[in-house]
Amino acid sequence: MATDVVMPQMGESIAEGTITRWLVEVGQTVERDEPLFEISTDKVDAEIPSPSTGVLLEVKAGAGDTVPVNQVVAYIGEEGESVGEVEAAEPKADGTGETSVLDEEDETLATMRVAKVGEGEPGGEGADDDDPTQVGGQAPSTDGDEDLAQRLRRVSSPLVRNIAAKEGVDITRLKGTGIHGRVTKQDILGHLEDRKTGKIPPAPAAPAPAASPAPARTAGSFSVPAYLPSERVEVEPMSKIRQITADHMVYSKATSAHVTTVFHVDMSRVDSLRRRAKTRFQEANGTKLTFMPFIFRAVAKGLKSYRQLNAAIDGTDIVYKKDVNLGMAVALDHGLIVPVLKNADGLSLVGLAKTANDLADRSRTKRLKPDEVQGGTFTVTNPGVFGSLFGTPVINQPQVAILGVGTIEKRPVVISDGQGGDALGIRTMCYFALTFDHRLIDGADADRFMADFKATLETDDWSELEPYL
Repeated sequence: MATDVVMPQMGESIAEGTITRWLVEVGQTVERDEPLFEISTDKVDAEIPSPSTGVLLEVKAGAGDTVPVNQVVAYIGEEGESVGEVEAAEPKADGTGETSVLDEEDETLATMRVAKVGEGEPGGEGADDDDPTQVGGQAPSTDGDEDLAQRLRRVSSPLVRNIAAKEGVDITRLKGTGIHGRVTKQDILGHLEDRKTGKIPPAPAAPAPAASPAPARTAGSFSVPAYLPSERVEVEPMSKIRQITADHMVYSKATSAHVTTVFHVDMSRVDSLRRRAKTRFQEANGTKLTFMPFIFRAVAKGLKSYRQLNAAIDGTDIVYKKDVNLGMAVALDHGLIVPVLKNADGLSLVGLAKTANDLADRSRTKRLKPDEVQGGTFTVTNPGVFGSLFGTPVINQPQVAILGVGTIEKRPVVISDGQGGDALGIRTMCYFALTFDHRLIDGADADRFMADFKATLETDDWSELEPYL
């Protein structure tokens, strides 16, 4: 009997996945646990293994199709076996014999940690071109008003949109209780029940449009066409990941009061120690020593002292996170992903290097687990890989701060001898930009955090490296 291949649930908040590529063609034999197809969700990209050994008999969802979790996407069986009619897993409506979407699983989308990335460790002097960790760019950003709220409600799950269309409900007028205000199954069913019992009046019929109405030119609705009819353009639809990224960026800017502070840090000591230790370090530990473990260590140390930077805002409550989980972005051929270094404050330099490099490697081979891209409490980004002196990164919701790493390079700076004497010298320098949510973090606290971060990088003895020097 043929085996059903279903869309897996890659995390408890994931309701659907997009098939990006089939790795086996219909008619080919596949072994149990052999990669069968690739999927992309708003949390993770992954290869999905075959649930059994056999021949791929039929594919019900092709590349580019977005499918709810647990829905059958293919069948595997014996060669020549016929796949019978398989009923879709949709409950029947009350006594009608017709299928109904009202009893399907709810499909709310979860927050995605987004960052814009480049490759390698920070650029400039001391950079390794083949550094496998890529921490970069900037997190989600945006501007917020009712237009944003309507946009987010409009991208509620296919299930909710299906119900709304069937029942004639304008989803943008409902108050959603889901993530970012999205309308959930419970929201729309509650609305329909209230409408049925008369608690709310039915929606009035839309008035006939006036002849040739002039477009509104208010600040909230004004828009400029992306192109003119006479322009030569090429138009292609956004990918699923790009659409989610766009919404999340807009949501972040609308939510947090963004402020950025920039510190110039002398990385000469770290650069010298890293250069001297990196060969033996890799021989002993089987992983490269880049700048990033040093930066992660300094960030984690600071977050233990300034807990308001390792927090979130829930209405009028402050949620202090007891774990320090650092998000890092990894560039992929088709986009990016942000795995998380869990409990980074408890890891040594070796542990940070191994964990970061392992997460980066498995990101590219699509072997990350769902929980490895969730639970970040602070994000580190790296626009410096492109040569940028510094950027003003956007906060990765629901976090309240994000650190941007500028290019690391040799620069002429003034060096003081501590006795009033100054000289011009060449040092390996880097700008670090901290963007923080001013609703929770005051400028003084942000600058104290950065001052301690700077001191750690410039003056720590990094005694862990002694065996490799």
